Amino acid sequence: MQHYPVMLDEVLSYLDVRPEGVYIDATAGLGGHTGAIARRLTAGRVIANDQDADSLAEARRRLEPYADRITFRHGRFSELPQALEELGVGPADGLVADLGVSYYQLTDPERGFSFSAEESLDMRMDRSRGVTAAELINRIAERELADILFSYGEERRARKLARAVVKARPIRSAAHLARVIESAVPSSRSRLHPATRTFMALRIYVNRELEELDALLDVLPALVRKGGRAVFLTFHSLEDRKVKRKFQSLARGGRARILTKHVVRPSEEEIRENPPSRSAKLRALEML
Repeated sequence: MQHYPVMLDEVLSYLDVRPEGVYIDATAGLGGHTGAIARRLTAGRVIANDQDADSLAEARRRLEPYADRITFRHGRFSELPQALEELGVGPADGLVADLGVSYYQLTDPERGFSFSAEESLDMRMDRSRGVTAAELINRIAERELADILFSYGEERRARKLARAVVKARPIRSAAHLARVIESAVPSSRSRLHPATRTFMALRIYVNRELEELDALLDVLPALVRKGGRAVFLTFHSLEDRKVKRKFQSLARGGRARILTKHVVRPSEEEIRENPPSRSAKLRALEML
């Protein structure tokens, strides 16, 4: 299984990793950024956090040679302050949060992230808690579903799609949902699948992604020490706006210095090698 950590060189450059430093990878995933940081450490440590236990297990397997420098932790952003306290770790020297969905998650048919998955419509990052997308989409009222598609997916056709989904209940799988969406909207020349925004909205809602991002941004000054750095990779406008506004707020309050005057995007070469990186945006700041 090939794994491409997005904008790896840029992330490492902005983090400015010190060999004896302590770093938090808030979204360890398969361990791409975690491993790159660990390789630069001598006496330091990386706290590899993720709410997806399956991804974390794979990361642990991949990064076994660096096990002495990595502490793996299963949990959400909102639980990070408590985790650091339990680990006896003070504010870190740096934090990275890659908010994208991994290829590993997208291609696992049991997870329900893929349009072609006939087995499931789960979409939970943490399969040990919360409701699945199938439970949600088959129970809620049409109006509430339309609100979710519009608010979390910025889907302009939300009402029409919600009506089609409710009419087609019960929705049995991710592939079934994708077919319902395709049949409800006219074909277009867009390279995006017509169900893209619907799937994104359900995933964000099921995992409370925006609420968890708010929680992480709120505790950033407590997680990263003075002089430490935070690097965020976002993949859609809802996330990016939240990160941008929080960074600006911290800078205006004299609590941080923004390192990225303009948003950083992947190079053309990286996009050719890893097409899903094309929507990535990187923002970084230094705590004061």
